[in-house]
Amino acid sequence: MSSSDKSGDQRETPLETVLFNPNATQNLAETVQPVVRNSLVARYEQIVCHRRLSWTVHHGLTKRLGQGGQGIVYLSERRGADGFTLPLAVKIFSPERYDTASAYEHSMLRVARVAAAVAQIQQDNLLDVHDFVDRNRIRLMVMEWIDGYDLSYLLSNDLLRRVETNVSQSRWGDLNRVVVNFGPVHPRLKPGVAVAVLRDCLAALAALHRGGIVHGDIKPSNIMLKRTGDAKIIDIGSAFEIADPPPLRACTPRYAAPEVLDGGLSTPRSDLASLGYLLVEMLSGRPAFAPNSTYQELLEAKHQLANRLHLLLPNDVTCNELLMNFCRRLVAADPMRRFPDAEAAELVQDGAAAFHRQLARGDLASEYDNEIRLWLDEMADAVELPEP
Repeated sequence: MSSSDKSGDQRETPLETVLFNPNATQNLAETVQPVVRNSLVARYEQIVCHRRLSWTVHHGLTKRLGQGGQGIVYLSERRGADGFTLPLAVKIFSPERYDTASAYEHSMLRVARVAAAVAQIQQDNLLDVHDFVDRNRIRLMVMEWIDGYDLSYLLSNDLLRRVETNVSQSRWGDLNRVVVNFGPVHPRLKPGVAVAVLRDCLAALAALHRGGIVHGDIKPSNIMLKRTGDAKIIDIGSAFEIADPPPLRACTPRYAAPEVLDGGLSTPRSDLASLGYLLVEMLSGRPAFAPNSTYQELLEAKHQLANRLHLLLPNDVTCNELLMNFCRRLVAADPMRRFPDAEAAELVQDGAAAFHRQLARGDLASEYDNEIRLWLDEMADAVELPEP
């Protein structure tokens, strides 16, 4: 019967979730008896009526996960009722680098605004922020705990050797062909896997940039590979609103764009340069820049990098003009020669997605998330990795 045939007075019965005992004999024709009000119903109705709740939350700081210039990150555990527990990460912002308490609090206002904006983005490759807390005037950011390992930890030839000794010869061949092999300084990811990690990062940056936020500190330790195979950008402590940049900005010089090192404006294109340096390292198996470079040497090397890529990258990269052009655009010294934003770097004709389509057409593509997941599982089996 069409809707036009239905009586105007007819209304659909709302669907409700009901409880029943599957072992009891029931007569469906019987009239349903009203539920007896127990002693908790009034309390339930009071909560629903008032529409306001408050309770005390306890966090135990069980393990240090990391430490940097801004403070310390701990693994924590939120305890709820009836045995519920939830692992979380808590970043405690240190006031040590601020001259006054008011300078610290003013900076924390900016961090809190960015944290609130990031919390609303809800992009799968971007860190989830749960809360920003004032505890005795010390600020803490409560974040999701990520079950995985950061790239700075994973890119270790020693760890890869242990995997080699723990897997079959056939499996080791598959790993070398599709995922990872030894590099001059640290493991190098195969192009398809490296670009898969990069595309996850581009998705996170695109969401940030659309929200008017620059990350400001893209580097290996701020990229997590989850045990599911997905990559996730973490640590938004250096992020800032494009419309309201702070007078002093934190960065990691080795991964900062040249215009940032020169004291210029940090923009979404600056994030792309940082991501480009990371891509070069993943593909080459060595740092893009000499570790002990002076400030001037580092700046000069960044200006020359696009012209030196053929010397840094292996043959399976340099032979692919699409991938080489993609790398050159990311690391271009002039911001205007880079992709305009992360979304363009993913989707334009010579972007990251185009490279994966090229692999698919040549029957060289793989299920990268699953390959990364298997690699991390094998690494965990080969060596007792610290809990993330």
